[in-house]
Amino acid sequence: MNYSTTAREGDLAQLVGLTHKHFIFLLKSGGDFQSHRGVVKHDDLIGKPWGAQIFSHTGAPFFLLQPSLADILHDLPRTTQILYPKDIGFILVQMGVSEGQTVMEAGTGSGSMTIAMASAIGPNGRVISYEQKPDTQNLARKNLERLGLASRVDLKLRDIQEGFDETEADSFFLDVQNPFDYIAQVRAALKPGGFFGTLLPTFNQVEKVLYALKKNQFAFVEVCELMLRYYKTNPARLRPTDRMVAHTGFLVFARKIEPSDDPRLAELAKEIIGIEEEL
Repeated sequence: MNYSTTAREGDLAQLVGLTHKHFIFLLKSGGDFQSHRGVVKHDDLIGKPWGAQIFSHTGAPFFLLQPSLADILHDLPRTTQILYPKDIGFILVQMGVSEGQTVMEAGTGSGSMTIAMASAIGPNGRVISYEQKPDTQNLARKNLERLGLASRVDLKLRDIQEGFDETEADSFFLDVQNPFDYIAQVRAALKPGGFFGTLLPTFNQVEKVLYALKKNQFAFVEVCELMLRYYKTNPARLRPTDRMVAHTGFLVFARKIEPSDDPRLAELAKEIIGIEEEL
């Protein structure tokens, strides 16, 4: 997404009304935006500076904005629960996802994490995303095309039990129901030192993933969860809002390492990986 100073044909536009209800759509010459608040012609928006106030044919006011990635993900057509922006941002930073990298995921879903990764790796990077359900993959493809990011992503339809075509990936995010069953396959797809991440809703699943990571020689394992609390913006009565985004899942991160055969380093590697005797 190109953050220019004025709206152009082909840009994603966001109209925000006075009650903060918003609408996101692609600007097309000759197009119309229609809502219960009236019609706005795309041609009247193209060339306007972002942040400008505009009016529908009924006089309803809107502000013309360029949507943030969080706005886009909240607005994403979906059939499954998507990752929250609070988790996505932390995942991208924690896994070092950046310009020009090759990153992978399994469990495309509606494409929220795919879109975030594709935005982060830029035009010179590559996202490879595996999904098992054709209908789910088709929805993700449409979401990527709507945002102009489809050219950065390879969508693959496969049962990941069979493993992955790629090796030497910079990072891998595993978003499936039983990730502990596929840690060996993920390891084979990562480069030495590559990043692993997953999100899980329950303690039981986290426990199984931790054992699988240790068994497959991942190290520097971390488990955390993120809480997000908003505040009411009245400066005279500043206080938390009545609701907050609390537990959405446990985040698990690790790095693929290559332990040395040198006996002098064996104990250090064992301590870092944390291999239990029963494994």
